Amino acid sequence: MRRNWILVALMLAMSLAAMDGTIVATAIPQIVGDLGGFSLFSWLFSIYLLIQTITIPVYGKLADTYGRKPVLIFGIIVFLVGSAACGGAWNMNSLIFFRGLQAVGAGAIMATANTIAGDIYTIKERAKIQGWLSSVWAISAILGPGLGGALAEYASWRWIFYINIPLGVGSIILLTIFLHENKTEKRPKIDWTGAAAMLVTGAVIMFSLLQGGQSWPWFSFNTLGVIVVSALLVFITLRIERKSEEPILPRWVWTKRVFLGANLATIGLGIMMMGPNMYLPLFAQSVTGVNAIAAGFILASMSITWPLASSLSGNLYLHIGFRNTALCGAIIVIIGASSFLLIQFPGPVWSLVAIQMMLGAGFGLVSTPLLVGVQSTVTWGQRGVVTGANMFSRYFGQSIGAAVFAAIFNGALSNKVENAPAQLKSELPGVNRVVEVLQSHGADSEVSLYLREVFFDATHDVYIGLVVTGFIVLMILLLTPARFQTVED
Repeated sequence: MRRNWILVALMLAMSLAAMDGTIVATAIPQIVGDLGGFSLFSWLFSIYLLIQTITIPVYGKLADTYGRKPVLIFGIIVFLVGSAACGGAWNMNSLIFFRGLQAVGAGAIMATANTIAGDIYTIKERAKIQGWLSSVWAISAILGPGLGGALAEYASWRWIFYINIPLGVGSIILLTIFLHENKTEKRPKIDWTGAAAMLVTGAVIMFSLLQGGQSWPWFSFNTLGVIVVSALLVFITLRIERKSEEPILPRWVWTKRVFLGANLATIGLGIMMMGPNMYLPLFAQSVTGVNAIAAGFILASMSITWPLASSLSGNLYLHIGFRNTALCGAIIVIIGASSFLLIQFPGPVWSLVAIQMMLGAGFGLVSTPLLVGVQSTVTWGQRGVVTGANMFSRYFGQSIGAAVFAAIFNGALSNKVENAPAQLKSELPGVNRVVEVLQSHGADSEVSLYLREVFFDATHDVYIGLVVTGFIVLMILLLTPARFQTVED
């Protein structure tokens, strides 16, 4: 019974981070209308992803040092303070700053919630529990857009942040009552210098990935400068971590084949997730002609099969191993992404749903075995570090995916527009106005038809990128040890 209440607390805590992205997205028009700053609104998402990602490894180390409970409760409190501040924001700059504060708390939640699940449940039970935790993301993906839109329309967009407070308070109460840690292990000192170096280095790399191709061209002196600075910071961080007795991310997290393979494959998973997340709703609306709500549900269909696959993965990895289960998932992802390439213009809506559900099943069979697998190879005092490294890998992969797929899509779009038939070229807009012009023209107009075909081809290129990344993940997994030596062995 105690573990069940802890699971409820973890699900409530994770719902804060899971719901926050989807619920904010639907309220952007109202937020911009109230606060202004349209040119800055993308930073509401970028700053959140940036700070959350770079803080996860630090919180993982802190959880191993001071315990999971205080770190998680601290993260929830910071998130709630940030949420309340977001609700009281007076302009776009203040809202962006407070979103960053939310992300400081979200990093702690993501790093420790999965670690606690690994602490209190056996290897056999963890897949089912990861299914429950994954269901939080599924529910958030489905309810988030509708709830955000409803609050923005009938109450105020500020309530999309205030609604976090009762959820967070409920989680804190349950954790306080039911989660007890009685670890007497020696608690080493935190390498604060290494933590600071890692945060700065991660921030620069993540910033460059998020802004490259948007704020400046990829092939520019700005990009070259960022690469040089990033390389220098990586070198400095590695030097600091090598000399530290208790590094934030120990070398063995990236040198042991099991951890290296799992983390690299998880980076690939994060990359692949961004393709559909970024461009499928746009494809559904611009090419197939569905409305925004329907496009949201098409995207959310992935979230139905992901938790189911996560839950079922336990039966698989107990029989065929963690690596081989992840291999099955990677193959399903490749088949799903390849299926998109077989769609004929404009593509039936049901096929998009089917492909999303296939991708969700594949992602669930990759993510859960790799996370549970690395958690199972270490003791309590190291579980926070390996969980933090794995979660960091996923979000770092998402940042790479956002940059790579943006470059692929925009490049394909620009090429098609520039090489349009002569009779249409004078009527076609620049890349930044394609969606606007597409919506303003009739569905049967010659311009609209051509732009729909352009979107169709550009999205195809994105899914080719998914297939290529899937094969890379497959190769990484094949080079990963087939058997994970668990502490229960």
